[in-house]
Amino acid sequence: MIALYPGSFDPATIGHLDVIKRASLISDKLLVAVLHNANKATAFTLDERVEMLKRLTHKLKNVEVISFSGLLADLFVKCKANAIIRGVRTISDYERELVYASANRSINEKIESLFIPADPAYLHISSTIVKEAAYFGGDVSKMVSPEIIGDVKKKFAVKDQRED
Repeated sequence: MIALYPGSFDPATIGHLDVIKRASLISDKLLVAVLHNANKATAFTLDERVEMLKRLTHKLKNVEVISFSGLLADLFVKCKANAIIRGVRTISDYERELVYASANRSINEKIESLFIPADPAYLHISSTIVKEAAYFGGDVSKMVSPEIIGDVKKKFAVKDQRED
């Protein structure tokens, strides 16, 4: 089974990594697909996000990190995938992902979406919270993996130049 785990991963959190590890156990090949969306502002460039994920997943032999833009349904066909993996933390995540799953299935009836519930220890972690905490000089060491904490700190190291 080939599974796709799409997302912005801006930056990848320990919650994302947990979903990646768990999804890799139920798939023969897991493609972590980093979205390039020209309409969405990101803190990290596409290349930075891909590179960080490659560092985080290099020990997972059946995981490959790729980038994409456009419709996920098109990538699904191109990669000959069998399922789309989505991590869900909250009821609102589930409701949003259910709409996306329905939309993808209306585009291509072969698209199956599998939801992996977040580990309770990671329910409070999101990329948005990581960026906000890092922006204000907060400790993000319990939200991102040690392999990329330097990247996060470096990206937001200009705190002293901001106005209150």
